[in-house]
Amino acid sequence: MTFLGPEEWAAVALSLRVAAVATLASLPLGLLVAHALARWRFPGRAALNALVHLPLILPPVVTGYLLLLAFGPRAPLGAGLEALGLPLAFRWTGAALASAIMAFPLMVRAMRLSIEAVDPGLEAAAATLGASRARVFLTVTLPLALPGVLAGAVLAFAKAMGEFGATITFVSNIPGETRTIPSAIWAFLQSPGGDGAALRLVAVSIGVAVAALALSEWLAQRLARRGSA
Repeated sequence: MTFLGPEEWAAVALSLRVAAVATLASLPLGLLVAHALARWRFPGRAALNALVHLPLILPPVVTGYLLLLAFGPRAPLGAGLEALGLPLAFRWTGAALASAIMAFPLMVRAMRLSIEAVDPGLEAAAATLGASRARVFLTVTLPLALPGVLAGAVLAFAKAMGEFGATITFVSNIPGETRTIPSAIWAFLQSPGGDGAALRLVAVSIGVAVAALALSEWLAQRLARRGSA
């Protein structure tokens, strides 16, 4: 007898898929935004910072509804993407998009703090030796900030695994297509006799969250040790 049933395994597999795609797809943009907020000074910097953190402040349902207005089948952008074979509303790809948006602030904040911890003098020294900005970032800033970058990715992955409000509003709760762990727990709690399945998925969620926090803390400690060295 397995710990999880077929429907529960399907929810876990879809959650892992959604979280992985959301994290990997948003990682380059998150790194760019974090570096811009940590090192650049430009008009609109405060507005960008507020925009990045907006999903943390807005109710997740509001974020999901805004995504539905922008990428729904009747929206021009959503209809255009669907014509190109890239539908988002009521698809697992939309769940990945919603999860990525909700996890983005956590990713950017961890990366930004890590980049700010890098001594600017090291970057300046590399620049005086003739290194371009891109080379300074790739050979000096990124290696030193790597533990924080990885910690941000881990936190984003865990957040994407647990996203519910924005996801269920944007892509609904379709078994096998958009039913992730949180929406599966909600569905099981609505049906008689579903408490056992819900508890098993809760245990999986707790295990993933604890593992992610432990890994993030370990990476943060490595960053602190590297900074003191």
